[in-house]
Amino acid sequence: MKTIQHWIDGAAAPVQGDTVPVFNPATGAEQARVALGGGAEVDAAVQAAARAFEGWSESSVSRRTQVMFAFRQLLVEHEEELGRIISAEHGKTVDDARGEIVRGREVVEYACGLGDVLKGSFSDQVSRGVDVHNFRQPLGVVAGITPFNFPAMVPLWMHPIAIATGNTFILKPSERNPSAAQFVAELYKKAGLPDGVFNVVHGGKDAVDAILGHPGIEAVSFVGSTPIARYVHERATSAGKRVQALGGAKNHAVVLPDADLEFAANHITAGAYGSAGERCMAVSVAVAVGDVADSLVEVLQHKAREVQVGPGEAEGTEMGPLITEAAVARVENGVATAAAQGATVLVDGRGLKVENHENGFFTGPSLLDHVTAEMDAYKDELFGPVLAVVRVDTLDEAVALINANPYGNGTALFTDSGEAARRFQRGVKVGMIGVNVPVPVPMSYYSFGGWNDSLIGDSPVHGEEGVRFYTRPKVVTTRWPQPRQHTAAGFSFPTSH
Repeated sequence: MKTIQHWIDGAAAPVQGDTVPVFNPATGAEQARVALGGGAEVDAAVQAAARAFEGWSESSVSRRTQVMFAFRQLLVEHEEELGRIISAEHGKTVDDARGEIVRGREVVEYACGLGDVLKGSFSDQVSRGVDVHNFRQPLGVVAGITPFNFPAMVPLWMHPIAIATGNTFILKPSERNPSAAQFVAELYKKAGLPDGVFNVVHGGKDAVDAILGHPGIEAVSFVGSTPIARYVHERATSAGKRVQALGGAKNHAVVLPDADLEFAANHITAGAYGSAGERCMAVSVAVAVGDVADSLVEVLQHKAREVQVGPGEAEGTEMGPLITEAAVARVENGVATAAAQGATVLVDGRGLKVENHENGFFTGPSLLDHVTAEMDAYKDELFGPVLAVVRVDTLDEAVALINANPYGNGTALFTDSGEAARRFQRGVKVGMIGVNVPVPVPMSYYSFGGWNDSLIGDSPVHGEEGVRFYTRPKVVTTRWPQPRQHTAAGFSFPTSH
C-alpha cells in the first residue's frame, strides 16, 4: 500500500505519525494512505521555508519568472498524467480533471508576466529636489489550505503568485485526494525551484490549527465551506496574519422567456451536474421567470436523464462519483427532505448502481421542481448533483430572490436582452456574474471571489488582488542635495511647496 508523504525542503519527508486511507471513489476501495501531520511537521516546513525565503526573496524577477515558465511547460507535458491522478482520487472525469489543470495553468501564465504587474511608480519633483517612488516586497512564509474538489486548480490559484512575488509557500491540501499536491511539488523541483520554496504538509484539523497559529507564517489562503472559512479567518487574523477566506455558495441561473431554451438547458445541465456538482461555482438553482417555467423544466428533465454516470476514466462518462460515501448520504438525504417538504422530484438520482462499480460512491442527477426559498434544498449547499427549480414571475423577483440568499458567489442570466442583462448585473449582490455563461469563473488576470457569506473578509484570490495580498508596499521619498549645499531644517509639517 502506497503511503503519501509530506514534502518538506525539496524532498519527501519520513512519516512520523498516523496515516489515513485514500479511496478510489469509483470503486470504494482503499488505494493509498496519507500521512497526517501536525505541529511538528508544520514547524519543519516553516523552518525550511524561512531559510529558503532569504535567497528566494532576493532573487531577480527574471529568475522567478523563468522558473514559472519551466513549471508551466511541465504542467503541459504532464497534463494527462496529472489528470488521471486527480480522477482516481476525486472521481471526476479525466477530461474534467484536465480542464481544471488548464484553468490553474492560466494563473501560472499570469505569474510568468508578473514583471509588468510588479512595476512601481515614480513621481519626479514632488517638492523642490524631492522625488517619490514605490515598490512591493514579499511577505515571507505564506500558506494555503485547499479543498478536495479542485486538488490542482485551487492551489494553483495561490502558490504561483505567492512564489513569483518572492514568498515561500506551504500547502495543506485535502487529505481525501493528496497526490496532486505531491505531483506538483515534484514538477516545481524539476522546474528549478529551490528547495524549501514550496512545501506540502498533509493532515486534518491538527495541521490546519498549527498553520493558523504558527508565528512564522505571515498569511493564509483558504477555500472551503463558510463555517470553516469563518474559523480560519478568526483564528488567523487574531494571530496577526493576512487572510484570504473563500466560503460556500448557492449559485442561481436565471432563465428569461426570451432565452434560447436549448442553449440555456444544455449549459445549466452541465453547470449543475458537471464534476457531480462538487464545485463552489456549480449551478444549484435554476430560476424560471414567467411562462418559460414549464418548457424549461421539460427540457431540463430530458437532459438530466441523458447524463452518463460512471467511473471517471471510462470513455463516455460525463459525471463521476462523489468523493465519499458520506457525501452520497448527505446528497440523497437532501433529495428526500425536499420531497417531504413539498418539492416535486422529477428526476431521482438516489440509489444508483453502476455496473462493475457497485461499491463506488455514486448517485445520479436529481432534478427538483416547485422548490421554494423556505425549503432546505434551496437553503443548504448540498455540494452534489441536485438542481432545484424555483419559479418567479419577473426578473425583479429573481434579483430579489438572489439578493435575499446569504451567499453571493456566482450567478448567471440567460437572455437575448441587453437591457435585462445590464439591469441584472448591476442589481444582483453577487461577486461573479455570467450572461449566457453558467459558471462565470473569471480569467486569471481578474480576481476570483464572491460577496456576503461566500467571502469572509475582503481578499479575493489571483489576479491583481492576489499580487496585493502576497506583497506589501513601500513608498520612498528621496532628496539628493548638491555637495556642500546646506539647507536649514524646518520644524513645521513638510509640504510640497
